Amino acid sequence: MLTPPVGWQHLPFFEDSLPNIVEVLEKEERDVLPPSPQVFAALDACMPLDVNVVILGQDPYPTPGHAHGFAFSVDPYVRPLPRSLGNIFKELSADVGRVPPNGDLRFWAKQGVLLLNDVLTVPAGEARGHRQLGWQNLVPQVLDALSDRPRAFLLWGNDARSHAPRLAGHGHLVLESVHPSPLSARRGFFGSRPFSTVNAWLKEQGQQPINWTDP
Repeated sequence: MLTPPVGWQHLPFFEDSLPNIVEVLEKEERDVLPPSPQVFAALDACMPLDVNVVILGQDPYPTPGHAHGFAFSVDPYVRPLPRSLGNIFKELSADVGRVPPNGDLRFWAKQGVLLLNDVLTVPAGEARGHRQLGWQNLVPQVLDALSDRPRAFLLWGNDARSHAPRLAGHGHLVLESVHPSPLSARRGFFGSRPFSTVNAWLKEQGQQPINWTDP
């Protein structure tokens, strides 16, 4: 059973859309990733008032053992890194000169970085296999809830970038780029310098910059 995350339970999605998603998932014969207790892990980790930065991706890693409910993040023992995360680390190194010791990005979440995907589940081995379940009804509601004050948004990939118009007019920093996957990273993700740009903006807002590298 998927339990609505504390702090976000007021969103209509959890009454209007989640029951239908759960019904479909219960009939799914393939393994579903991440495990059900971790599906809402990113929202569980960040209360709305605590969110300063949103990194919005596509859907969870389809490789068993990789997805754990935080977009782009993996457990610290995962080696080698998923290729998208490896490219994120390449850009992070080029941008700020260092990278974390492993692929566990939950220390970003502790600083108010919401690591959210556009779709929150995936069948093992089939990327984008749950695009039609209704998960996309959640992200617009999350973005609306986070438009009560200016925040920074990193939209990586076409699914994430489709939400950019919704963020206009609220004073947000909105940085769009292609997805960091090997198929697209060289078409605009590399060289985008999102991490230093976000920190410079946060400082301008009188907020603490994000420690991107040291858990």
